[in-house]
Amino acid sequence: MAVSKPQAPALPPPPPPPAAVEGKPPPTYTRPPISLQPSHNKKSHPSKSNRLFRRFRSVFRSFPIINIPSCKMPVSLHGGRSNDGHIHGGTRMTGTLFGFRKARVNLAIQENSRCLPVLLLELAIPTGKLLQDMGMGLVRVALECEKHPNERTKIIDEPIWSLYCNGRKSGYAVKREATDDDLNVMQMLHAVSMGAGVLPSEVTSDQQESSGDLMYMRAHFERVVGSKDSETYYMMNPDGNNGPELTIFFVRI
Repeated sequence: MAVSKPQAPALPPPPPPPAAVEGKPPPTYTRPPISLQPSHNKKSHPSKSNRLFRRFRSVFRSFPIINIPSCKMPVSLHGGRSNDGHIHGGTRMTGTLFGFRKARVNLAIQENSRCLPVLLLELAIPTGKLLQDMGMGLVRVALECEKHPNERTKIIDEPIWSLYCNGRKSGYAVKREATDDDLNVMQMLHAVSMGAGVLPSEVTSDQQESSGDLMYMRAHFERVVGSKDSETYYMMNPDGNNGPELTIFFVRI
């Protein structure tokens, strides 16, 4: 006599998603409140016209990236380094590189991770390309602008720069005011002193550039002022070996 095999009990249907249960739309990303503090050394002054910046930015992004051998900058560290990696005569700052992989990279400089940026640049280099090059060795970025007689503008307040990466012309860099999206990124990273990773694309409202996750790298920078026409930012390697991975020169010529 054949023995019938017991049948497994039928599984209950999976529960509907929470939105269907509650009759509400799926949860959306909520931006955290901005708690970043003003920098101690930053003087209050009227910001430049955002309309002018947006107009120039649309033209700037259409510029081609040209590779022409040109600028050569020194890489020696002024005054040497102490045992803890600090450059003599330098000021320690917090620097953040961030942007979508194929979009132009942004550089934000802060007094520390809980302060508003004192400098925000948009560079004509794709974020993924710059971070890849940094993983392969030292990257030197030189930003040049024209010197004018009786110059009174601080060098980091110049609005536009010719950009050279490892001695090759790579388009332009533009200084701009921090947008709500920029401040949102800085706020999300306010507890991070050093590190790299990705943030969800929802942190920015710029849907034109929201291609994948937003990449970031944060580290300590040493700011060294050579003169009123030259200033250098050295990104310090966390393990203290092999010097900086990224060096950014500002120079008026």
